[in-house]
Amino acid sequence: MSGPVVRLAGVEKSFGAARILRDITLEFAPGEVHALIGENGAGKSSLGKIVGGYYGADRGTVDILGVRLERPTPRHALQLGVAMIHQELQLVPQLSVAQNVFLGLETNVAGLLRGSENQRFTELDRRCGFGLDPRRTLGDLSIAERQKVEIMRAIARDARVIIMDEPTSSLTADEAERLHKVIAWLRDEGRTIIYVTHFLDHVLAVCDRVTVMRDGCIVRTGPIAKETKRSLVEAMLGESAEVAYPALPPAPDPTLPPRLSVRNASTEAGIADVSIDIRPGEIVGLVGLVGSGRSEVARAIFGADPLTSGTVALDDKAIVNLSPKRAVRAGIAFIPEDRRKQGLVLTQRTRPNMSLPHLAAISRFGLLDIAEERRRTRAMIAHFGIVPAASDGEVAYYSGGNQQKVLLSKWAYGTPQVVLLDEPSRGVDIGARRRIHDFIVELAQSGVAVLLISSELEEVLNLSHRSYLMSRGAIVGEIASASASVDQVLFRLFNVETQQPGEAAASPAYPE
Repeated sequence: MSGPVVRLAGVEKSFGAARILRDITLEFAPGEVHALIGENGAGKSSLGKIVGGYYGADRGTVDILGVRLERPTPRHALQLGVAMIHQELQLVPQLSVAQNVFLGLETNVAGLLRGSENQRFTELDRRCGFGLDPRRTLGDLSIAERQKVEIMRAIARDARVIIMDEPTSSLTADEAERLHKVIAWLRDEGRTIIYVTHFLDHVLAVCDRVTVMRDGCIVRTGPIAKETKRSLVEAMLGESAEVAYPALPPAPDPTLPPRLSVRNASTEAGIADVSIDIRPGEIVGLVGLVGSGRSEVARAIFGADPLTSGTVALDDKAIVNLSPKRAVRAGIAFIPEDRRKQGLVLTQRTRPNMSLPHLAAISRFGLLDIAEERRRTRAMIAHFGIVPAASDGEVAYYSGGNQQKVLLSKWAYGTPQVVLLDEPSRGVDIGARRRIHDFIVELAQSGVAVLLISSELEEVLNLSHRSYLMSRGAIVGEIASASASVDQVLFRLFNVETQQPGEAAASPAYPE
């Protein structure tokens, strides 16, 4: 078609008192990759869900392929040609790849399934070129492979518009590049991709047009060829794009006794004989390739994965029968990688999410001090700049960045001695990332021992005093973060990963 495939006119949306979208008028053209960018809370994901039928607009109209979206449901939007791929993939792990692709589209005779999904899958895969095994159980696939299944689901339903919400947030650089090739193929087929992301490098690499949003409004829409990373950041923030890491406090005296001491820790989850120390006021990074065991170390320290051998001690006092409950009592806080499944209780509001680990501290004679709980919650909301600034806000509907701020507040609410951070800035925009980085430095300045895990090596090297290198569940080295570059660290990690058992590792190309 020559006109827009999607047209929004005067669209507005609110959740309670929080106004999410304001007078959105926008068009998406056929055969283009159109990015929606902005800070967390800017409204980009909500706009995608309006087009996908997951939210109904309070005001305004949405036209898809020339037809008015009268009934805002995902089924109606799909009937009109729109499919949405969520950041949290909507698939059934227990079913096969083919069953997930054709779920709801099964062929039947007199109500009995014919079981021809594998044959239909082969024909579809010939078009996509993904090379997936239709019989594999979805739960056995990587995140990148599951995203391909979601894309095949959309194509099987003949979607002309595919909304991708943060599609690369859980992918490696290589997986993201392969996904971008798939997106280019979809565009060449004449499909429209609405690409919601906070990765500006990806926007510049794969998109044709970009719409910048701020505070629920459109700042501007234009061709990507006229944009740079700096211009996009300045449009998102409404200020100069100074991208910098906060200055670290001085490294603690190396003779100072460690606050956290892990000795010869092993778990059934895959770590073996891990020993690390972190002193008060020190930020220590944990660096390794995907699958190296970084997250498993944090889970072991927190007691989420039981130790099969070894000890975890605070101030030289071992925690006996280590468990999450005992870890919290000892002063260990854990910000996990998956905030929605492991960090927050999405059926609860902001206030109970923050106070949950601290109920004893804000209770008198077994009764919760509601006034004190509200006071602390309001203080955390102001400190982290959480939007909406409501003590009883519905966390399930917050943007990813604001959910992450609630999770950080949950532990800043008390007085932790050790904070374990696993991918603290994943899936958040540049503004929220700045605040998270400031928080990490604030922890160290207050004497907290910090363990930082991130897939972004630049983030670890700029925000830690020193770092341990991990491979295959074991510590394989230690570096001074300030004296190492990303390329040097990657060289060493790949060298360790590829060496054979018993083979000596090559000497590092930089001083330790």
